Amino acid sequence: MAAITAALIKQVREETGAGMMDVKKALTEAEGDVARAKEIIRAKGIQAAGKREGRKAQEGTIASTVVDSANGQTGYAVELNSETDFVAKTPKFVDFADTVLAAAVKVNANGIDDVLAAPSDKDTVKESVEEAAALFGEHVKIGQFAKIEGPRVEIYAHKKSAEMPPSIVAMIATDEAGAAVAHEAALQISAMGAQWLSREDVPEDIVESERRVATEKSLAEGKPEKIVPKIVEGRLNAFFKENVLLEQAYVKDPSKTIGDLFKEVGGQALAFARLEVGKGPEADAE
Repeated sequence: MAAITAALIKQVREETGAGMMDVKKALTEAEGDVARAKEIIRAKGIQAAGKREGRKAQEGTIASTVVDSANGQTGYAVELNSETDFVAKTPKFVDFADTVLAAAVKVNANGIDDVLAAPSDKDTVKESVEEAAALFGEHVKIGQFAKIEGPRVEIYAHKKSAEMPPSIVAMIATDEAGAAVAHEAALQISAMGAQWLSREDVPEDIVESERRVATEKSLAEGKPEKIVPKIVEGRLNAFFKENVLLEQAYVKDPSKTIGDLFKEVGGQALAFARLEVGKGPEADAE
């Protein structure tokens, strides 16, 4: 048996496009025989998966669920990406997304790394995703992941059309009283894309940046310097009303805010998350 050195692994990786662990396993199975290892990689579809990694995968679906937990309920959402919506809407792809979600729930995942490392019928989810790429003939990857917890968690999954799987998932955690309006809040999150729950959650550097922009814009418009601070505060408030969930106008009744809805039932919104297919931070980097 030939020694499985780093140089040998590097050679096979470069020749097949497969990942390091896949190459190491194939070389071990082939007892160091490079030609045989390459055959094993081809047979498992790993080589094709590796070559597909350079192609963009910005279609797909989002699988989500709520489970009971020690503190009430926990909501999970996982984005699974493909290259085309043709693959994304196939029952096998949707079922695979549900399988990935189930694996994430089983290990109580807190991030994408936890999801990828979760056990699956192919050893780990990461390896299952690599095999799925060969099955579907496209670059397949896990995109975004979200998890929220609270006494109650509500999920709204939005489909672009009846034949497509969910492409937007909104989750919101509330106290027991807030659950009465949680569905309406989830619809709002899906439609209006708030970024923060309250204005206190907006990072200070973002607030200061908005303040500088508003100041410079007001001065450039020739506004009298003495009234610029008041104009700036007005523009900051407009920014909060657009981007902060509790300050957004309720789409079904703009005379109210989402915060007003929770006040009416004596409840609280505790946290929320919104995932949209192809809109994660990794998407632009592909």
